[in-house]
Amino acid sequence: MTVLDHAPSVPRGDDGRPGRPLRAALHRAAPALLAYAGARLVGLVVMAAWGAVAGRSPHQLLSARWDSLWYSRIAEEGYGHTLYLADGTIHSDLAFFPLLPTLERVISAISPLDAADAGLAVSCVTSLFAAWGIFAVGDLLYGRRVGTALAVLWGVLPVGIVQSMAYSESLFTALAAWGMYAVLTRRWLAAGVLAALAGLTRPVGAAVIAAVWVAAAAELLPGGRWRRAWRARPRLLASVALAPLGWLGYVLWVGFETGSASGYFDVQSGWGNGFDGGLAFAGFLGAILSGPSYPTGLALLTGVAALLWLYARGVREHQPPPLLAYCGAVLVLALAAKGYFGSKPRLLIPAFPLLLPLALGLARLRTARTAVVLGSAGLGSALYGAFWLHGSGPP
Repeated sequence: MTVLDHAPSVPRGDDGRPGRPLRAALHRAAPALLAYAGARLVGLVVMAAWGAVAGRSPHQLLSARWDSLWYSRIAEEGYGHTLYLADGTIHSDLAFFPLLPTLERVISAISPLDAADAGLAVSCVTSLFAAWGIFAVGDLLYGRRVGTALAVLWGVLPVGIVQSMAYSESLFTALAAWGMYAVLTRRWLAAGVLAALAGLTRPVGAAVIAAVWVAAAAELLPGGRWRRAWRARPRLLASVALAPLGWLGYVLWVGFETGSASGYFDVQSGWGNGFDGGLAFAGFLGAILSGPSYPTGLALLTGVAALLWLYARGVREHQPPPLLAYCGAVLVLALAAKGYFGSKPRLLIPAFPLLLPLALGLARLRTARTAVVLGSAGLGSALYGAFWLHGSGPP
């Protein structure tokens, strides 16, 4: 028996008739999707009302700031834009993975939308698919109530407004969540393809690759089953080979474009990004804790401790190893990397398995109490998102 043997091989509601599994799955997920959509709608309404008072355009805030400008420029003009800043840093658009701008280019070519609005459309649609995939994972492991709570919790994250921006977080989370579902249900080819697409979307696509490889190792290593894999498990082996193609292909292409094997990592260094094991983040926290803003530092330290506690709780609750591998990789890549530290909450948006212990707790409450908790969290998220987006916002 392997670590995945507890997971059903087909989603609930599959009665074997053509067309029925998808309709049944959508019907099962409908309450979660409606609740998620309602939470995001509240966030958008509050942001728009705040913008009306502040004299800011909600459309501009969502589609034409920070990374969204880089994505739309790539969609319209292709790669090749570089900014040389006065402090000596070099910002190249090669830091941005290609799937979102490619979708923006295609949609703007076949519709009246420009690239920025195409990016908003992608986020709108894929955020719903992400919520559906998150629900599917929670439902598969613990049942419908947990799946619903998990999807809505993801929607009411404090920085959940990013899910509605022309950013790549919603697209990536949709691919990652369904990739995790495919792994847990042993849909190996789908898992490999989704991992490859996730690797074309964000650098953290490496986390989805890790999950596929961990699942494959759990299937193949016990009892020397890998010796028979070439004949008995071709789809599993295909998923192992497919999973890294997107991420690795883009990194190699950037190396070719820059003329350096380390080209992609040099580009990230130009942005001040890179992996240092958390030293820069620790230094940032230390500087805040030792200065007049130490209450903010204490809050950040508490937040990091809470994230680590949630992950440890997932380990104690025996979440499937592929899910732990994915979530752990997202955590490490977000917290142990250099770069602008205000981005870290946004970088943690794909780490939805961290919310599973909270979803399990909410599922044990009466429905009315769960609704009150999630509704209050949704309102808080809406207010914080509006404040955040009208202030420093997500870089």
